[in-house]
Amino acid sequence: MKKFVLAASVAALSAALLPMSASAQNLAIVNGKAVPKARAEQLIGQVTKSGQQPRTPELETQVKDEVVLREIFMQEAEKRGIPASADYKAQMELARQSILIRELFADYAKKNPVTEADAKAEYEKFKAQNSGEEVRARHILVEKEDDAKALIAQIKGGAKFEELASKNSKDTGSAANGGDLDFAKPSSYVPEFAEAITKLKKGEMTDAPVKTQYGFHIIKVEDTREAQFPAFDDVKAQILQRLQQQKVGAFQQELKSKAKTDYKFAN
Repeated sequence: MKKFVLAASVAALSAALLPMSASAQNLAIVNGKAVPKARAEQLIGQVTKSGQQPRTPELETQVKDEVVLREIFMQEAEKRGIPASADYKAQMELARQSILIRELFADYAKKNPVTEADAKAEYEKFKAQNSGEEVRARHILVEKEDDAKALIAQIKGGAKFEELASKNSKDTGSAANGGDLDFAKPSSYVPEFAEAITKLKKGEMTDAPVKTQYGFHIIKVEDTREAQFPAFDDVKAQILQRLQQQKVGAFQQELKSKAKTDYKFAN
């Protein structure tokens, strides 16, 4: 008899604990259907995956609200037969394709990572290509050659280059700074402008207007320096990202070129 009573007590306790155990795994019950906590965890993982948004109590609350609301709305959609509609099925197929393709390239990137050595080599190559002298120049841009000559005469007569640039230059962007173009390599300018700059020393100005496709320029060299580069560690993340994008892009082109299809792509 005692054994029977004990067995009955254990059974009753187990029955009482089962709902508690199930409740511990669920976020809520909506119209008799359980909403598992794992669903909220998955959504939080997606939101915080990029690292741009940290996991906070406020975020957890927002996600829980969202998950329960989704369950409410999904139940109503199912009740109305929306999953059986042609439009829903078509959208689901497009979503399936997008997710599958995204995961394909994510998997490729994971299995074919760009190394820090790759990034360092790219950095050194770019640095070598862009080494040399940078020039800080000012200029005044006008439409007519005679106007440029008149301004040169004023500057030689004692007028300040910066003030004349602010008042007369068509290049409104640099005019606001007295014609200052900041430091740049001569090759970054149009050929006529670049050639004129390379002939000037620090503090010198062109004696005659320089004609380009934009008009007539008066150019003054303020300073020169060796090309400046950010430290590798400061740009490593951007280089790694760009190289990874290039690698994935090459993989995409490889798949495209190997595919047997009668379709003719536009490009």
